[in-house]
Amino acid sequence: MDAQIKQAVDAQLSANGLTKTDSDKADLYFGYQIAVDQEKQWNAYGMGGAIRWGGGMATATQSTINVGTLVLDMYDPSTKQLVGTGNATKTIDPSSNQEKNQKHLNKAMEKLLKNYPPKQK
Repeated sequence: MDAQIKQAVDAQLSANGLTKTDSDKADLYFGYQIAVDQEKQWNAYGMGGAIRWGGGMATATQSTINVGTLVLDMYDPSTKQLVGTGNATKTIDPSSNQEKNQKHLNKAMEKLLKNYPPKQK
């Protein structure tokens, strides 16, 4: 997952005109944190019967979904200060197709970094 996140961030920053460097003299440092939380989801289904008169059938099922949050922080290396942060949240299925997960991750990074770097006025 680490490699997928780094690839998504690198691709989006490159598309926005920034160049990656391994030098200590970078203009900006990026760091990320991820968290996955499980939440309950209720699905209700009903059919038949008028509401006024009752009747019909209804059922509800509960399932557990994974919700992932990625926080991307930007630091100024000279002042060691946080200069920007953003986050993306998405329902995820770690056991699903990895290509699909990468596509979701790329789309999240595109949204997160669409206005970075800020346009000069």
